[in-house]
Amino acid sequence: MEKIKKFLLEEEGVTAVEYGLIAGLLSVLIIGGLQVGGPALGNIFTNIGNHLVEGAANSQ
Repeated sequence: MEKIKKFLLEEEGVTAVEYGLIAGLLSVLIIGGLQVGGPALGNIFTNIGNHLVEGAANSQ
């Protein structure tokens, strides 16, 4: 009975589970954000690359 009481009052395991849940939630949010904003970010870098290539071609 004492072991069961100690187990139920143990807080270290609960803290680890909370950190795990927070990490899981953050990863879901990051993945969702990348799926939504990823294509737009790719277009931005493509445009920057195109301007750099055009600028290099015009300077020669």
